[in-house]
Amino acid sequence: QVQLVESGGGLVQPGGSLRLSCVASGRIRSIYRMGWYRQAPGKQRELVASITSLFNTNYADSVKGRFTISRDDAKNTVYLQMNSLKPEDTAVYYCNGDGNYWGQGTQVTVSS
Repeated sequence: QVQLVESGGGLVQPGGSLRLSCVASGRIRSIYRMGWYRQAPGKQRELVASITSLFNTNYADSVKGRFTISRDDAKNTVYLQMNSLKPEDTAVYYCNGDGNYWGQGTQVTVSS
């Protein structure tokens, strides 16, 4: 069983940056694909970015060029660096492992 805990959310002004972290209680080496999802009020949860154990990455079109996903297997941690944040990035961000494991979520609010 793998447990995921997110951190790093908060309130930031438009154009600002945040870095989210997701720490796994188990070894994430056994997880092929780690992903970050987000869910805004009244909207469906959507994939933001994912990274495989081979470090292949995938991004939603809406965040390409602004967000970067990375993983550090030695620290059992996946990161999401978010730059040039926009109000439409406001959502609860969730960490996911292989579609099976979910964190509790961390709130990101982009507002002036």
